[in-house]
Amino acid sequence: PGIEPLCLDLADWDATEAAVSAAGPFELLVNNAAVAVLQPFLEVTRAALERSLDVNLQAVLHVSQIVARQMIAQGVPGAIVNVSSQASQRALRDHAVYCSTKSALDMLSKVMAMELGPHKIRVNTVNPTVVMTDMGRINWSDPQKSAAMINRIPLGKFAEVDDVVNSILFLLSDKSAMTTGSSLMVDGGFLVS
Repeated sequence: PGIEPLCLDLADWDATEAAVSAAGPFELLVNNAAVAVLQPFLEVTRAALERSLDVNLQAVLHVSQIVARQMIAQGVPGAIVNVSSQASQRALRDHAVYCSTKSALDMLSKVMAMELGPHKIRVNTVNPTVVMTDMGRINWSDPQKSAAMINRIPLGKFAEVDDVVNSILFLLSDKSAMTTGSSLMVDGGFLVS
């Protein structure tokens, strides 16, 4: 109840501006759209880089600007959660562009937290390991590739969608009222191994 989905290409700056500006009012925002175009570093194409930057970074910045401006104009406190990745913290083979855009997203989120905090808007990231979404299954269906990753996760498994959703709900809620500028790792311990 109260959730109205908007279907649009977030890389289309003007269409995004029109659609999101017409929506609202906002108190909460989750930026979850992402692409993962996996290529070895020496084979990264301009198209892959541009698409990844458009969706993984620029769309977050743009949608967050629109929503934060509305929150500020309404004088309401709010919370923004950006879905990042453990890949923002650890290099992964064939993930040069993905790792880079997610690292940039983490820093963007920290700057947003600093600048939006005085307006009572909290900004955090969740940084999951591989999540068993359609995209996760496509990129991690090879048992040899997935075994190498799972072996580095102390809990011994990839995340399920609910693992990430529950973390997002916590960061959106008043239970995290003093949490901003943080990255919540939902990685089964990957980064400590």
